[in-house]
Amino acid sequence: MNHSINAWIIGLKYYIPCIFVGLLLSYIGYEYYRLVLPIGIVFLILAVFIMFFFRDFPRTMNAKEEEIISPADGTIVEIKEIEKEEYYEGKCIRVSIFMSVFNAHVNRSPYDGVIKKIIYKKGQFMNAMKSQSSDYNESNALFLETRKGNITVRQIAGKIARRIVCPIKEGTFLKKGEKFGMIKFGSRVELYLPLNSEIYIKESDKVYAGLTIIGRFK
Repeated sequence: MNHSINAWIIGLKYYIPCIFVGLLLSYIGYEYYRLVLPIGIVFLILAVFIMFFFRDFPRTMNAKEEEIISPADGTIVEIKEIEKEEYYEGKCIRVSIFMSVFNAHVNRSPYDGVIKKIIYKKGQFMNAMKSQSSDYNESNALFLETRKGNITVRQIAGKIARRIVCPIKEGTFLKKGEKFGMIKFGSRVELYLPLNSEIYIKESDKVYAGLTIIGRFK
């Protein structure tokens, strides 16, 4: 099940008004006042861009049982071993993914597991490309207990993205590739994995939620 998470519906309040205003102004401009027509077209173009941002097409996962998939679309900006981390018990590997405004922003579970804990933290809205954003920005962390080990997925708001969406509750079982939320308009997602995980990707790689294999449990 997808817990009724649908980015198209989440984005309705953003692109439907733009479509309405665009069509109205285009009609007025075409029928009565030509100078208004370009403004209507701009609103329609804006609506298309917003719909593009909230795109949420089905994805078919093709990963083996022990493999871990990407929770987000974007670019790998950091892969780092962490000695002590607030969002993981013990040493871990942190994989950071930057999501630009051009990426699809639906977030998916990297592995089958139960959400044991969710920690939401208020914070700043620094550029999500910067590593400091991990420490200071608003975030929402899901602690996932799996058969192979613990995983944490952390949604981090960016300079433009100031709306973290995560309707999932503690105790929910998520299947690998299942949608659990999104971040609106550019952001960062971090994945915390056991230290002995084998990582397949490298920095600057492009990844896609539910499709790209990040690594595997050893």
